[in-house]
Amino acid sequence: MIGTTTRRLIGAASLALMGTAGAALAYPDGPVTYIIPFNAGGESDVTARYQQARFRELTGHDMIVQYLPGAGGAQAWAGLNGISGDGQTIMGTNLPHIVLQPMLQDPGYTTEDITNVYMFHFTPDALMVANDSPFQTVQDVIDAANAMPGGVTAGGSATNSANHIANQVFMNETGVETTYIPYTGTGATETALVGGEVDMLWGYTTVAVRQGDATRVLAVATEERHPLFPDSPTFRELGIEMVGGAYRGIGVPQSTPEEVRTQLSDIIGQINQDPSFREQMENDGYALIDVPYAEMDAFMAERIEAYTAIAQQLQQ
Repeated sequence: MIGTTTRRLIGAASLALMGTAGAALAYPDGPVTYIIPFNAGGESDVTARYQQARFRELTGHDMIVQYLPGAGGAQAWAGLNGISGDGQTIMGTNLPHIVLQPMLQDPGYTTEDITNVYMFHFTPDALMVANDSPFQTVQDVIDAANAMPGGVTAGGSATNSANHIANQVFMNETGVETTYIPYTGTGATETALVGGEVDMLWGYTTVAVRQGDATRVLAVATEERHPLFPDSPTFRELGIEMVGGAYRGIGVPQSTPEEVRTQLSDIIGQINQDPSFREQMENDGYALIDVPYAEMDAFMAERIEAYTAIAQQLQQ
């Protein structure tokens, strides 16, 4: 459960920005604090930094990025509803984290406690190998795994994560058995792959961009081929039903009025449509999606259903 100190820390971020706001001004009526539940430097932080300038252009107000890491994001999410619902403090949210954490442990919050107003991108799952790997195609991986059940090792970031899910879905879809090796973070997985500790890596397209020629992308979990990896097929092209990755969005306290939720959703949606923003994100390997507040319930229901089935398998 979240402690009193953490709750005060989150609440202070909101109270400090309430300032001298007058009556009935269009949202936002002052700077907005954007809490990232992780350390600086990760995909959530990079995206927030890209959003900052566009937010200022659209609203005339600053977006101030702050960090509240801890327990894989749970420390921040457990305190979200302790923040004032005036819209002046918002928080990054991540899938599958906010579904799997409450499902598999007691993080101090439930999935229903998180009010998402927009999902704006995901980092697509990518099956990667080192550039000197004997695996040239996904079929090579399948053949090797069939020949040696459990003998092919697949690295990924943590357990009960997007990477862990990708490995389980891959096994479900292909009927093979691989051995999933969890690492403490994305950086550690990259080192493990290029260093030969694992045979392949469940990473993201963002990882593939960073690694460049040191790795090869065998397939990506997108609807269509990723523009940065036009020679890498989608899993669907190969007859493997895999579309997914780590989704990221923005949440607000449950006390936030409906009109503020909608206005914030509209602002983030406008940022997502900015051509320069889209180019910047796609060049880094992100895949932009647009799930506004009005469509969030249906989106979350679909993701919860998908994660629930996989979660039971991850615990076996």
